[in-house]
Amino acid sequence: MGLARAAGDLAGGGTVVVGRDTRRSGPMLVAALQAGFHSVGVDTLDAGVIPVGGVSALVTEFGADLGAMVSASHNPAPDNGIKFLDADGSKLDDEREAGIEARLARGAPWRSPTGARVGAGRALTDATERYLAGVRSHASHSLEGLRLALDCAHGAAHRAAPELFGSLGADVATFFADPDGMNINHGCGATSPERLASESGAEGRIGFCFDGDADRLIAVDEDGHIVNGDVIIAIIALHLKSRGELAGNKVVTTVMSNLGFRRSMREVGIELLETQVGDRYVLAAMREHGAVLGGEQSGHVIQLDRGTTGDGLLTALRLLEVVAREGCRLADLRRDAMTQYPQVLVNLAVRSRDLDSARGVGEAVAAAEAELGDNGRVLVRASGTEPLVRVMVEAATAENADSIAHRLAGVVRQELG
Repeated sequence: MGLARAAGDLAGGGTVVVGRDTRRSGPMLVAALQAGFHSVGVDTLDAGVIPVGGVSALVTEFGADLGAMVSASHNPAPDNGIKFLDADGSKLDDEREAGIEARLARGAPWRSPTGARVGAGRALTDATERYLAGVRSHASHSLEGLRLALDCAHGAAHRAAPELFGSLGADVATFFADPDGMNINHGCGATSPERLASESGAEGRIGFCFDGDADRLIAVDEDGHIVNGDVIIAIIALHLKSRGELAGNKVVTTVMSNLGFRRSMREVGIELLETQVGDRYVLAAMREHGAVLGGEQSGHVIQLDRGTTGDGLLTALRLLEVVAREGCRLADLRRDAMTQYPQVLVNLAVRSRDLDSARGVGEAVAAAEAELGDNGRVLVRASGTEPLVRVMVEAATAENADSIAHRLAGVVRQELG
């Protein structure tokens, strides 16, 4: 409620679109947000359970001042959080978020309207239908003849995704679409795509795995191979470039993108711009450099010619568009897009995330980089949201990557506890 008061107080009125995923705590937090907004004179439009891409689209459709998505995205059910979106449907930048946090920290007095100036709420009973109509407007090909398997992660896409792809003519098999408030992302979805790959009913189909709020997409090809965000972006980038539709021949990704992705883009003359981890930083760089395509290995993909935030349904539709236009299987596109270097990621719980003070870690990283040369890559970074340090190593073989990653992990444990 305090966050909503702070955001609404700074906005000085207006309207907010509020959506949520399927977590048990969602209705409670939505109610608190609405109360906070109403108390400072801000109206709310309640979109109910809907992908975050739907909240983004509805913000622009209704000319709202903010969007608020109650979701912990890919995290387990006991977690929850709030994503604020700007008037253009994109995530707030760091400065806006810092402003809301500072206003929250100051606390009362808040704006205190009375009578008719108190904010009012309205339920958007057709929110999902409005959102899907917008997504369908980007469909350039019928999906007749395509066989799809959808892993909805028991999350916000559990109704929207089957409805979208079924309405476009695809033969759809749906998995993990029975939310009970506590099973969201549990052994399924974009963080566990191997689960869909192993389902007998998904065999021979193109699979799409969404996360809790459906901003991520990980695909599974017809042969059961996982197609992560790097590969998805590579497929779309190569297709757009071949059609002269990749603005400036630029793509934006984060420091986590695979070495194979980097080499694939370089070989075809696509400039790669790199940011820190986080889709908001990808979006900022895309806008700064005039790029239309960017994203993360984790499955966040932003297509500025179609939206301003990560939207797994839009990404899946674009991937199917490439399949239709190229007249081939997703498995063929995956093989041709890039060669993935083996990558090992070790997450370490630490007492301190201060890598700058850990001289031994820096020395160990330098030694590993010298050992790998041009045939690998090392990244050691602190998590921005958890007490973790992440050690990532890519190498020509999985054995070499694993050996170096765990060697570095030992140094991190010794230095940071």
